[in-house]
Amino acid sequence: MRGTTFLNSGLMKLIVGLGNPGIEYQFTPHNLGFLTVDRLAERLKTTVDNRHSRAVTGRAKIGSEEVLLAKPETFMNLSGLSVRELVEKYEVAPATDLIVVYDELDLPFGTLRIRPRGGTAGHNGMESILGALGTEEFVRVRLGIAPDHPVRDGARYVLAQFKKSQYETVDQLLDIAADAVTTIVTDGAQAAMNRFNRKGPNGAEAEK
Repeated sequence: MRGTTFLNSGLMKLIVGLGNPGIEYQFTPHNLGFLTVDRLAERLKTTVDNRHSRAVTGRAKIGSEEVLLAKPETFMNLSGLSVRELVEKYEVAPATDLIVVYDELDLPFGTLRIRPRGGTAGHNGMESILGALGTEEFVRVRLGIAPDHPVRDGARYVLAQFKKSQYETVDQLLDIAADAVTTIVTDGAQAAMNRFNRKGPNGAEAEK
């Protein structure tokens, strides 16, 4: 699919949260994308339970925009397989109509950073999506998960359950992430960057 030109735009916004299916992964740092989609679904009074394109999805409206909320069920490292199928099925133009929400070990815990394009910073889910779509041109909402101490085993850390002491910050981050996605849909990525690319709920800067 590399080099494909996506011509359609504005038919629907596709909001993809990354994570791993299964109850054992539900409340882990690597599932913040899934949790953000759940928070959005709760706000929009919809359910994300329609299975197709290797994902569970739910339709809603944000402002005047039709949106499709999606959580790939391929497991993180193969997220691109599902995202590509969704993009093709709904004729989504990634540069204007795709938003991907995921955890970021390069950002301090509880912070948020919106980018309109870019690389993967070694995130396996994003590696899969870029490989499947053949483009870096889509909006991403990065949710910081780095603790205030060195992480010896990043793979183990992102799959470990959140600690009780982190619950409040996680809850605040999910609210901010849902607000950020809503702003991207209604006002555009630049407006959302101006508003949300600042301090997170724990006071740490998110400037990477």
